[in-house]
Amino acid sequence: MLVCAVLSCNLIVTVSSSLKIRRIYGRLARAYGPLHWWPARTRFEVIVGAFLTQNTNWKNVEQALRNLRRAGILNISGMGKIRAAELERLIRPSGYFRQKSARLKTFTLYLDERHGGSLSRMFAQPIESLRDQLLELNGVGPETADAILLYAGKLPVFVVDSYTRRVFERHGIAPAGAKYEQVRNQVESAFKKSGGNTLADHFNEFHALIVEVGKRHCGTVAKCDGCPLQSLLPADSGSRIPHTRH
Repeated sequence: MLVCAVLSCNLIVTVSSSLKIRRIYGRLARAYGPLHWWPARTRFEVIVGAFLTQNTNWKNVEQALRNLRRAGILNISGMGKIRAAELERLIRPSGYFRQKSARLKTFTLYLDERHGGSLSRMFAQPIESLRDQLLELNGVGPETADAILLYAGKLPVFVVDSYTRRVFERHGIAPAGAKYEQVRNQVESAFKKSGGNTLADHFNEFHALIVEVGKRHCGTVAKCDGCPLQSLLPADSGSRIPHTRH
């Protein structure tokens, strides 16, 4: 009887979290509509952007991408041939340019050696196997790996970032300090019945929507007035969330 009670309790918590996640998705979709993220012309550009966006804002990434495009090396061949010092100069606006240059070179070498320089061949690998390969590369953590899988590969993997953690914590979905994989699994479980070719599209759009509401309302200090998610907050959230003073 005790075991049944525990299992039942766990099921209730899981279902509750999934419902909250889907409600948040629906509310944000109605508020902001399709966002068509990630802005890039090619899959390789998405991958380069995933490295460049580490520890910086997107405006800085855009400047670095423009530099690479003007130099004609925003492609696999060009990235493989360019000297490290020149690459560092071009991506300097994104910050940490020496680290990022080395990481881009490492990825390009990996792509050439493991997949014959073919992104199509790389993304044809089983998702978990490919994810493990990416995580072995220098400078590739879960967020970067999943961004590559989702946005460049169109594979059904959700990307967790600081905005996701903050929104989920404030809405009582995930505890403070929740592990990356815990949050990722929560989202993927909430959408598991979607199935088909639409699953990656859902993850793509949901992550973009989370980033949008995060930038507008759910920063380190919350700006709940006008937020499309305000009415979904738990009753006791007011005492836990730092707000702007008016």
